[in-house]
Amino acid sequence: MPPFLWEQHCCLPLDRTGRLDEVARYPAGTYASVNVGYSPHTTSDALGFLHDFRSHADERFRLVTSIDDIGDPTKIALAFDLEDSGPLGGNLDNVEMFYDLGVRSLLPSYNHANAAGCGCLDTNDTGLTGYGKELVRRLNEVGMFADGSHCSQRTGLDIAAVTSVPMIYSHSNFAGLWAHPRNITDDQARACAETGGVIGINGVGIFLGQNAPGARAERVAAMADHIRYGVDLVGIDHIGVGSDYSFDGDEFNAEIAANPGAFSDDYTKYGPLQWVSPEDLLGESGVPSLSDELAKRGFSEQDQAAIFGGNFRRVAGAVWR
Repeated sequence: MPPFLWEQHCCLPLDRTGRLDEVARYPAGTYASVNVGYSPHTTSDALGFLHDFRSHADERFRLVTSIDDIGDPTKIALAFDLEDSGPLGGNLDNVEMFYDLGVRSLLPSYNHANAAGCGCLDTNDTGLTGYGKELVRRLNEVGMFADGSHCSQRTGLDIAAVTSVPMIYSHSNFAGLWAHPRNITDDQARACAETGGVIGINGVGIFLGQNAPGARAERVAAMADHIRYGVDLVGIDHIGVGSDYSFDGDEFNAEIAANPGAFSDDYTKYGPLQWVSPEDLLGESGVPSLSDELAKRGFSEQDQAAIFGGNFRRVAGAVWR
């Protein structure tokens, strides 16, 4: 088990039934960022999810207000993220409102173009709009991570060009290793690293190239391969973990099946999504842990400490207010 795990992105059901009990599958001491909305959701929707999750944070959790709330070995440090700028309702003042409620990262566009920029499934990639650039500046001002995951290549590069503080890719893998439209290019990775940012490697089978239902060990190994690729590309200081584990996996697969227009054939052709669970990640389910796989690839304990949590914690110290 890593000494400290920073889980930059995971998902609970966004239907007002989600409960934090599932997040307690991570060990005490973990930092966990839980999604509270993406492109279909309004400001009111996201505020409702935040209210639910915050109200159910019992003694196992500590709501994050600052970097000082992270590191208690008896608590899971709980923060939130938005996977689209739609829940802002076009009002940039809402960035600060969401920050005050514990949201610590936001990505401009989820898969498809919106008022802020283009998504990874857009064929006409025009990057950030004027509004999107103002959004990045407001994120910088408030102290919230600007996140390039799910964005188009040019939008990601534009975020790196506009931001004055480190940006992140909260849960993105490398197209150079597995050519999925959701994965990022080497140029995007380098531009992120040049801002001082971090790329969180995810454990989603279709983004790893290991989506067979029984291939749990292979998915953990593939995460390690993407980490190795990223470290070789941009250096040890710029790679972390954002597993994108969906505690609502069945519901999410049902949503994809019911709304094919929200995705694409290239996105979903590998079958229902499979994930690396918290138990798989930590070696508690009978498969080698990510730590085991990283050790096989030559990563020292110090390297692993940076990847599992140190790097994201460092950039949070530089970005959050």
